[in-house]
Amino acid sequence: MVALDNIRLGELLVLVAEGKVQLPEFQRSWKWDDDRIRSLLATVTLDYPLGVVMTLETGGVTRFRTRALHGTPPATPAVEPEQLLLDGQQRLTSLYQALLSDRPVDTEDSQHRPVERWYYVDIDHATDPAADREEAILSVPATKVLKEDFGRRVRLDLTTTEAECAAGLFPLNIAFDNDKVVAWQRVFVRSRPGDENWDRWSAFEKRVLHRVTGFQVPMIRLPKTTDKVAVCAVFEKVNTGGVVLNVFELLTAMYAGDSGYFQEAGEDFHLASDWARIHAALAEKHEMLADLENIDFLQAVALVVTYLRKRDWLAGRAAGTVGPGTAPAVGCKRRDLLDLPLPDYREWAGRVADAFDWTGAFLREQCVFQSRFLPYRTQLIPLAAIRVILGDQADRPRVRERLARWYWCGVLGELYSGTFESRFPRDVEQLAAWITTDSPEPDTIVEATFHEQRLATLTTRSSAAYKGLYALLVKQGAYDWYFTEAPIDGESAVGRDVDIRMVFPKSWFQRAGRRDARMGSIVNKTALSYQAGQRMGTRAPAAYLDVLAREAGAPADWLDDRVATHLIDPALLRAADFDAFYADRTARLLDLVDDAMGKRAVRSSAAALADGPIPTGV
Repeated sequence: MVALDNIRLGELLVLVAEGKVQLPEFQRSWKWDDDRIRSLLATVTLDYPLGVVMTLETGGVTRFRTRALHGTPPATPAVEPEQLLLDGQQRLTSLYQALLSDRPVDTEDSQHRPVERWYYVDIDHATDPAADREEAILSVPATKVLKEDFGRRVRLDLTTTEAECAAGLFPLNIAFDNDKVVAWQRVFVRSRPGDENWDRWSAFEKRVLHRVTGFQVPMIRLPKTTDKVAVCAVFEKVNTGGVVLNVFELLTAMYAGDSGYFQEAGEDFHLASDWARIHAALAEKHEMLADLENIDFLQAVALVVTYLRKRDWLAGRAAGTVGPGTAPAVGCKRRDLLDLPLPDYREWAGRVADAFDWTGAFLREQCVFQSRFLPYRTQLIPLAAIRVILGDQADRPRVRERLARWYWCGVLGELYSGTFESRFPRDVEQLAAWITTDSPEPDTIVEATFHEQRLATLTTRSSAAYKGLYALLVKQGAYDWYFTEAPIDGESAVGRDVDIRMVFPKSWFQRAGRRDARMGSIVNKTALSYQAGQRMGTRAPAAYLDVLAREAGAPADWLDDRVATHLIDPALLRAADFDAFYADRTARLLDLVDDAMGKRAVRSSAAALADGPIPTGV
């Protein structure tokens, strides 16, 4: 019979350390990176649900070759496991190494490079109810020394207990060792005069440490009588393949248990099914939204709910109906999603879905027609939220212009390529204020800059600005060069396979013996159909222009007019003057950027020729 109960995390990790819980050999290897481990530790210190762990009792007729979890000490003699871990490997391995092991965690950084890390929790940050707990979890190298200025200066040295206490950073790997905790506490409370550190420690112990040591893990135990086929089927269905526990999945389970709301609503509700319906409708209508993710949608809902919650609080404070306190924050991080009640989701999900539909139409106006040419999927989250907040006001011409300017500043300034979750609430609040009360411009507009030198480095679709310039070329009225009577639009972009193609082809540089790194730049590329690209082939510009004009049965000046719609001087193409072409088109593209951002791009003092090896893959 399947057993379901809770087990203390500390007890479970000891079983892992002793080899009494091991892995079946067919399990994938542990592979969580540093960021995921930090997020997991934040979850435990907050006593948030971790998800169910599933094991299989050993000793039955079904036997598997086993191995210990990564990082556990070798057992001598070899220990026979009592349970095999079917689901939860990534979580338990990460927690064992971070919370119980006496050596740094073997993990990898965001670039998939192997690193070793110790994990600490910032006492002051973790005891601040308004702070983001993930930001309180600190990862440090195996040396316990953090350096800056390219390694020339030590920023933080945690090689002694005294140094850890002075910094207010508690080492999480001693959390379950009471003797070590008490010893660390003695040093900590003596590191400052008076009772200040006693108060800090008391708050930390209550709000963090006791939550870790008392953490409960729900566990499903399959009996040893379970046969191999059933075990494999269960494993395939429950194992997440190392993907971090998804807030969406957690909310799906939490909402499913909200029986009181079901009784009130008189209907069943399943979050995953609701999202599947919404996503299918959006993707069918707007291809550029095909890659929209369930977390994106939840974040947009959370931004709306928390914005309106704060707005109502401020209005109540102004009216004297709200007492003293701090206004609730606008946000859409993990904590905000976990705090999103089902009634609030049900109230706003439909309007957020309509807002993403509106966003799809907005993107078409910006000439973004396909998901592969979408500069930033993440920028659509605050855009959809602000549409809900503004309502029909978002369709007024002046408001539309401001939203477009904000959008292009984010794209061309490449401001959504790093940590962007903190930008979401700022964008929503600042955009709403800028549009409704003429408050100062949002940070995204103020901070956005575009430098002329960036054009030379925009060579692949991995850059948001690269895809943005492609869309702007189409938006300003570019015509295809092969049998066309109208500017490129959504229908022709998809139907004629319009893509970013080279103006001076690679073969032209090779025949001329030129080694010019500018060859792959967006300056030497433009939006053209597959048919136009086929006719151009490896020919020199003058030759392929003649071929295109001849096949169209049109005079050369007819085609030259269409070439000019791409911000290209056709005379420079026919003269094969690449240097003059590059300088002229750079100036025209910068003017295009100026117009989109509503501010002037940074020009170089002199145009430098970027000679060097011909880049590959262009």
